[in-house]
Amino acid sequence: MAALLTAVALLALVSSSFCEEKQFLQRAGQAFSSRKVRSVMTVTNGERFGTWTWPEMCPDQFFAVGFSVRVETNQYGADDTALNGIRLFCAKDGNRNFLYYVESHTGHFGEWSHPQYCPSGVLTSFQMRVEPHQGLLGDDTAVNNIKFRCSSNPILEAPGMDWGEYGHWSPVCQTGGICGIETKMEEYQWGLDDSSLNDVRFHCCDQPQQ
Repeated sequence: MAALLTAVALLALVSSSFCEEKQFLQRAGQAFSSRKVRSVMTVTNGERFGTWTWPEMCPDQFFAVGFSVRVETNQYGADDTALNGIRLFCAKDGNRNFLYYVESHTGHFGEWSHPQYCPSGVLTSFQMRVEPHQGLLGDDTAVNNIKFRCSSNPILEAPGMDWGEYGHWSPVCQTGGICGIETKMEEYQWGLDDSSLNDVRFHCCDQPQQ
């Protein structure tokens, strides 16, 4: 009887491995930067340091359905940078086994979080938590956290840091969803005060006509 149960368990394991779908994930980079955009969504509480970098776009008919963030945890007296990057995961028709990702320019510090996905639908608006400029002797962290709203209405909050306050929500991408990202990044300061990610704007694209 024990041998029979072992055989059944092994058969179930092998069957599940064959049935498991593999996920395709590839960085889109700037390959799709010519995609037509309806609007660029911004918020008003971004910080002052750094410059706007290159946009990265999801492929045509792909939209952001999830995200992860690069976060440096509390450095307890050393230089803090908080949020260093935002990565969007792009899917077509809700198929999350075939994904591209876009992130524009990211900072050097911290680790990427586990992805979070809308239960259905796409990302349509965002809200940023930003610590304002701390003055000449202060430790600037700029963007600390971000929230996204899904077209199916749930709000997803990143596992960022707690300094600063959330500002107002961005406009909503009414006729489609978020399809691209562009970051404002302060480059590495070589031992001086790093703030890393200071602002972000997202591109809104229309859903194709049925």
